[in-house]
Amino acid sequence: TDAALPRRSRASDQTFGGDFNEDPPEKRASFTALRRARRSGPEVPEYRKSSREARDGLSVDSFEGRGGNSGPKLDGQRSGRPEVKYSRDEGRGTGRQDEPKLASSTYALTGDSAHNHAVVYWSGKNSSVILILTKLYDFHIGSVTESTLWRSTDYGSTYERMNDKVGSKTVLSYLYICPTNKRKIMVLTDPEFESSVLVSSDEGASFQKYRLSFYILSLLFHPTQEDWALAYSHDQKLYSSMDFGRKWQLVHEHVTPSRFYWSVSGLDKELDLVHMEAHTPDGNVQYVTCRAQMCTESNRNYPFPGYVDISSLVVQDDYMFIQVPTSGRAKYYVSYKRDPFLQIKLPKYSLPKDLHIVSTDEKQVFAAVQEWNQNDTYNLYLSDTRGIYFTLAMENVKTTRGIGGNQMLDLYEVAGVTGMLIANRRHDSQVRTYITYNKGREWRLLQAPSTDIPFCSLHLQLQTSENPYLSGTISTKGSAPGIIVATGEMEKSIISGKFSIAPLNTGQMIFEEEHNVWFLDKGGALVAVKQPSVPTRHLWISFDEGRQWTRHSFSMVPLFVDGVLVEAGAENQIMTFFGHFSHRSEWQLIKIDYKSVFSRRCTEEDYQTWHLNNQGEPCVMGQKQIYMKRRPGNYCMLGRDYSRVLSTESCICKAHDFECDYGYERRGDGNCRPAFWFNPYTLSKSCSQGQNYFNSTGYRKVVSNNCTKGVKEMYTPRRQQCPSRAPRGLSLTTKDDKLTAHLGTNVSFKVHLDEGDSMRTNIQLDFGDGTAVSYSNLSWTEEGIRHMYKAAGIFRVTALAENSLGFDTTTLHLHVTCPVEHVQLLAPYVAIRYQEVNITAVVWPGHSRTVTYFWWLDNNTEPVITLEGSISYTFLTEGMHTVTVQVSSSNAILQDTRTVAVQEFFKSLLLSFSPNLDEFNPDIPEWRLDVGRVIKKSILQVRVEQLLVAVFPGVPTAAELFLLPNRNQSHSKKNHEEELERVSKIIVSALNQNLVEFELKPGIRVIVYFTQLTLAPLVDSSPRHSSSAMLMLLSVVLLGLAVFLIYKFKRKIPWINIYAEVNQEKEQEMIGSAGQGDSTPKITLSEFTTSKELMEKELDARIKRK
Repeated sequence: TDAALPRRSRASDQTFGGDFNEDPPEKRASFTALRRARRSGPEVPEYRKSSREARDGLSVDSFEGRGGNSGPKLDGQRSGRPEVKYSRDEGRGTGRQDEPKLASSTYALTGDSAHNHAVVYWSGKNSSVILILTKLYDFHIGSVTESTLWRSTDYGSTYERMNDKVGSKTVLSYLYICPTNKRKIMVLTDPEFESSVLVSSDEGASFQKYRLSFYILSLLFHPTQEDWALAYSHDQKLYSSMDFGRKWQLVHEHVTPSRFYWSVSGLDKELDLVHMEAHTPDGNVQYVTCRAQMCTESNRNYPFPGYVDISSLVVQDDYMFIQVPTSGRAKYYVSYKRDPFLQIKLPKYSLPKDLHIVSTDEKQVFAAVQEWNQNDTYNLYLSDTRGIYFTLAMENVKTTRGIGGNQMLDLYEVAGVTGMLIANRRHDSQVRTYITYNKGREWRLLQAPSTDIPFCSLHLQLQTSENPYLSGTISTKGSAPGIIVATGEMEKSIISGKFSIAPLNTGQMIFEEEHNVWFLDKGGALVAVKQPSVPTRHLWISFDEGRQWTRHSFSMVPLFVDGVLVEAGAENQIMTFFGHFSHRSEWQLIKIDYKSVFSRRCTEEDYQTWHLNNQGEPCVMGQKQIYMKRRPGNYCMLGRDYSRVLSTESCICKAHDFECDYGYERRGDGNCRPAFWFNPYTLSKSCSQGQNYFNSTGYRKVVSNNCTKGVKEMYTPRRQQCPSRAPRGLSLTTKDDKLTAHLGTNVSFKVHLDEGDSMRTNIQLDFGDGTAVSYSNLSWTEEGIRHMYKAAGIFRVTALAENSLGFDTTTLHLHVTCPVEHVQLLAPYVAIRYQEVNITAVVWPGHSRTVTYFWWLDNNTEPVITLEGSISYTFLTEGMHTVTVQVSSSNAILQDTRTVAVQEFFKSLLLSFSPNLDEFNPDIPEWRLDVGRVIKKSILQVRVEQLLVAVFPGVPTAAELFLLPNRNQSHSKKNHEEELERVSKIIVSALNQNLVEFELKPGIRVIVYFTQLTLAPLVDSSPRHSSSAMLMLLSVVLLGLAVFLIYKFKRKIPWINIYAEVNQEKEQEMIGSAGQGDSTPKITLSEFTTSKELMEKELDARIKRK
C-alpha cells in the first residue's frame, strides 16, 4: 500500500466540511505530498456505530477505533488539578436538582438500525440544512446494499427521508458538497446497482439524476469555479464536467490515482488547466498538462522533459514536485511559480530513501526525509523560498501507523500562531515532545505543568482525528491563539490525561480520562465529552481556557457519542450529537442549544490583552503580537465583530531570527560554519564576469520572519562582483541519467559546470559517431543537447569546456542498442572429437558490442559469456551434443539451439536434386528437416542411424550426407574406416544410377544426385540426366566462388576451420574423400560451402515470413 505520510495538520476553523479524500491506497515511488485534506472525496469520512453488530452478524467497530488504547486511567483528584464539577455516576436516569441542563431535542432515524455507516454534513455557514446519508455496508460482498438520505432544515430538530426524491430503489454510496457553493450537492449511486450521479442546487431539496458511462472513484472540485469538477474512474480514466456533473468528457487515460490537480489561480494562465501524471504505452510515466475540455495530443504539454516516477507529482500552492527514475540515488525536482524544474538540494550525505512534502505554507517547503540509516523516523528539512535548498530543522521525528496503515509524521502546526510547531522526536529509544516558535530554528522540550510534576516534560500524542466528528488527541483553533488541547503523558510519571496549554508557556492537566474537546464561541469556550467507548449524558464547558469546568446534562438517557457537529462562525450556538442509546437502536441525533450558558454579549470591559511570548521573549517570528481575549470566568458571548489580533509591531533582528544557510551547520557555540563537504567559495556557473552575486554569510533569514534592522545587514548575503574563472567540475550526463539509449531515439545530453563563466565558456560535444557540435556559451545547453544515433554500438561521447583561462574535459560511454529480433546459431552438423570447432550466432539487426551472448554447451551448469558472436569449443566425447546460445539485448533475451554429432571420423557426400524440388522449397528450417528425413529413408542400403542429412538454405536445393561409423559392431578403427568407405561407394553407386528418389507429393518425384566435380562432367543423353548435368555445371561455378569466400571468410564460417584442420591430418584417409586414383572424385563441405550472406539467407527468409 501507499505509505503516504500525512502530517498532523492544524485543525480547521470549520469543524465539518472541507475536502476529504476517499481514494484507495496506491503503490508508488516514495515521493508524495503529505496530504492536507485538499482533494475532494466524500465530503466527510464516514463513521460507524460503536460496537454495533450488523444484521449479518459481523461486529462493526467505529471509525475512530473504539476500544483502542486510551492510556492508563487514574481515579482520584491530584493536587493542583483544575476544579472539575461533575459526578462519576453516568448511569442514573435523572440528574441532581441543581445540575444545569441544556435545551435539547432528540430525533431518531427510524428504520436505519441496521445501517452501519453514516455520512453527515452541515450544509454551510449559517445554514440550517443538515444532510445525513446512512448505509448498510455488506462486508461479505464489499458493497453498499441499502441507503437512506435524510435532510433537516431546522438545524436538526426534525429530519425528512429523501429516498422518494432520489428514487426509492436507488442505492447511494457517497455524498459530495461543492466547496465554493455549499448549496450544490452531488451524490453518487453504488456502481454495483447502477452508475449515476444525482445533483442538487438547493441544498438537497430536489435532485436530478444523470446516467454515467463510467464508475466514479473520486472527485476533485475546482477551487474557484463551482460547476467544474474532475472525476477519476475505476479504469484509470480522468473525466471533466463544466456543468456540475450533468455532462462528462474524457480528459486522459491511464492517469495515476490521486495525481491530478486543477490549475492554481495566479500561476496557471488558464483556469481550466489540469495537471496530471499519465502512463505512456511503453509503461513509463509523464507529467502532462492540458485544458479540461481540450486535451487532445496536439494540445498537451509536458512541463518536465522526461519521465517521472509513478505517484511522484505534487502540485501545491506555488510549487510543483516530481521524482525522476534513476538506477542510483533518488533525484527530486521542484518548480517554483511554474519556472523550469530544478533539482532539489539536500545536504550532500543525507542520501534519502524516502521524501515527503509536509507543507508548502508561507512561501517555504517543509519536507520529511528518511535517510539511509533510518527506519521508523524521518528528518525534518526546511527550504528557501524557491524550494531548492534545504537545511535540517529536526532529526529523528517519530512516525506512527494510522488506522488505514499509513505512516503518520508526528508533527503538528499550531493554528493561530505563525511559526509554531510541535514534534515528537525519538532519541535513545525515548520519545519526547518539542516545540518551536520560529519554524524550526530552535526547539525546546514542552514543559509539564509545574503544579503537577515540576522540572518534567510532556509527551503529547500528535494524532489528529481521521474522523472529523471527533477531536483527536490534539486540537488548536485559529481564533483561539495560545490554546492547545492535547492528550499526553508526563515524563517520569505514570500519569496520562488531557492537557490544556494556555497560555503557551504554561500547561495544566484538565482530565485524567480521555475526552474529545471542541472549541465553542470562536474559541472563547471549550466543550468536552468523554470518549465514545462508554455512554454519557453529560458534557463539560470551560470559559477560562480549561482551568475550571462545569457539567451540563444534554440527555435523559446515556448516549454512545459517535460524533459531534459544531458549526463554525454561526451565530445560533447549536451543537448536534450523533450516537445511539444501545448497540441495536436507531441512530440518535440530539440537537443542543448552548446559548443558555452565556449570560450576555461581551462588552469592551470583558476583554483583556494577551502578549504572545517565547519564555519571556516578546518577539516571536520577528514581531510583537498583542491579542484581545475574553477575561477568564466571564460568561459572555463574543461579538460578531470580534477580532483576536489587537496590534502587531516589528522587532529588531537578532541572531535567533536567522537559520543556517544551505551547506552550513550550527556548531556548539551557536554559530553557523561550513559543513565538511561544502565549499563556500564555489560560485555558480551563471555568475558571469561583470555581474554581481550574493555571497552567503552562512545564514539566511527564517521565512515569514518580520524583523527589521538590527543584525540583519550582518547576516544578509553580500553583493560581490563575479570574478573570472577557468572552467572546473565539468560533468556530462544524459537527461534521464541512463547510459543506454535505443537506436532511432533522441538522446539528450546535459552538460554541467561547477565553476566557470557560463557566458564566456565555449562548449564542444563530440558524440563519438563522427559528428560534433559547438556552442559559444553554456546557456545554450540548458535544455539539453539532442542527438540521434543511426547505428547501434558503444560510443565515446566527449565534452570540452574552454575559455581564455583554461579548459576541462569529461567523457561518457553511451550504449546505443536496438532489440534483437532474430538469432540463428551456426554450428557444424558433425564434428571430430578433440578437434576445435567454431560456433557462431548471427543476430538481426546486426549489433556491435552491445549484445551479450550466453553459450550453454553440453551439460555444463554455467554458461560461457562473451561479447562476441562466435566461440571455439572442443568436444571430448562422441555422441549427440546440444548447443544453445542466448542473446541478451535491450532487456530482451532470444535463443537458438543446434545438435552436433561428434565422431572420431566420418565421411560426407554432397547431394543435389532434380530441379522440380526448387519449385516447392519454402526455404524454412522445418521443410529442410523433413526433406532430410525423407532422404535418409530413401537410402535403403544403409542403416538410418549411420546417416545424417543437412539440407542447406536457399535454392538451388543442395544437401550434405554424413556417413557415421556403425558403433554396434566391435571392430577396430581400421575396419570401421574400411566399412565406411565400402558403404560410401555403395551409396555413390546408387545415387549415380538414380536409385535414390522420393515422392514429394502425388505425381511429383524427386531424384537425389551425387554431386561430381569434373571439368567436363559426363552428360547422359537421356532427358532424365540433362538437369543433373546442368546442376553439376553450376556446382563448378559455385566451387570457384567458394574458394574465394573460404579465403575471405574462413574465420567467420564455423565449418571452415573444422574441416580444414581435419583435412591436414586425414586428407588421404577419410575426409578428403578417395585418393587421386578414384574415378569419382568427391568434395567435402569445407570445399563446397556458401558465403556468410548465404548462411544468413535462412534468417532473412524467417524475417520475411514474419
